[in-house]
Amino acid sequence: MKLMAIYKDIIISGGGIAGLTAAVAFGEAGFEVLGVDPTAPVTDRSHQGADLRTTAYLQPAQAFLQQIGLWPLVADRSAPLQIMRIVDAAGEALVRKDFNAADISDAPFGWNLGNWDMREGLLTRLGALPNVDFQPGISTISSQTRSTEARVTLSSSERVCCKMLIAADGRDSPIRRAAKIRAKRTDFGQLALSFAVSHDIPHENISTEVHKAGGPFTLVPLPDFNGKPSSAVVWMDRNRAIKEMQSQSIEAFNAAITERSAGVLGQLEVITARTAWPIISQLSDHFFAERTAFIAEAAHVVPPIGAQGLNLSLGDIEALLDLAKAAPAQIGEADMLKRYHQARRPIAQSRVLGVGALNRASKAEGPIAAKARALGLDAIHRITPLRRQLMQLGLGIR
Repeated sequence: MKLMAIYKDIIISGGGIAGLTAAVAFGEAGFEVLGVDPTAPVTDRSHQGADLRTTAYLQPAQAFLQQIGLWPLVADRSAPLQIMRIVDAAGEALVRKDFNAADISDAPFGWNLGNWDMREGLLTRLGALPNVDFQPGISTISSQTRSTEARVTLSSSERVCCKMLIAADGRDSPIRRAAKIRAKRTDFGQLALSFAVSHDIPHENISTEVHKAGGPFTLVPLPDFNGKPSSAVVWMDRNRAIKEMQSQSIEAFNAAITERSAGVLGQLEVITARTAWPIISQLSDHFFAERTAFIAEAAHVVPPIGAQGLNLSLGDIEALLDLAKAAPAQIGEADMLKRYHQARRPIAQSRVLGVGALNRASKAEGPIAAKARALGLDAIHRITPLRRQLMQLGLGIR
């Protein structure tokens, strides 16, 4: 018996935050959307498999999430980031430099939110969009494209046709590989250890990066937890060092993270599990193939410095959505996808190169490297036009 094909405007392969956000964005714009992912999103940080990372949604990203009706669902679980503080802890005395959002804007730099909370908000928003069908537990088996459509076979044995296939299926994207699109990858030999902590000293909406050799130790504000100040932590260091930290007892780990933070927020106590992620950068040669757009980590990966990763991904979605809304009848056509590639790949390339360079400088060891970091930080902070320009660049605004 021949299977009947289902027709959608858009199929999104991947149910991470980027894939779910794309489903909300295109659904809110009125397109018929099918989203699939092999696993169901975890929305409780205490559950096994939860993504314990947090994301700082910078001003442009927050405005986009507001536009698609998502931000009101999660705003009360976020913490504003008013000041970015860089602490050089490589020398005998701590050197602090503050970058205040008030220098360039009336709004905070961004708002920090747990990835588990964002997933919950996304599922709630999707549930209110009758033209979006999100199917967890279903994967994309194969896709065939022609100039007029993409035909996708799912693990449910269903065949679905669409005008545009969006690959949000991660850094090892099977759809990108099947399309024979190459990606250049750099492995930094580091892991990022992610967890949340409570602490004695209030964070006062200050995001703090503590720099020593090996990589930054970043504390990003979260709402209070059980009546105590709380922050998310991303600790980047060499693979061996992070693996050793993962194996420590809670008591030893709390002592180690308090020491590594230079005590800037007092005693730290871990309040979640600890998860480690490999640090790489990656850039796809093309952000599109026939009837297919690559977004988020299927297109680019950057180290978790300066909140660039997911914010860059949301920029992909917004750019693709703008093109689709400008010419709905032409979604997925070659000209539209080429314009998407031309708009987004240069931006992604600059972020991959820039954040990669910052990471190399941050993890460099020895007194010469430490002095160079201190001199560079002082120059950036002291020269007001340069400081403002770099803050605006980091936000992705002009």
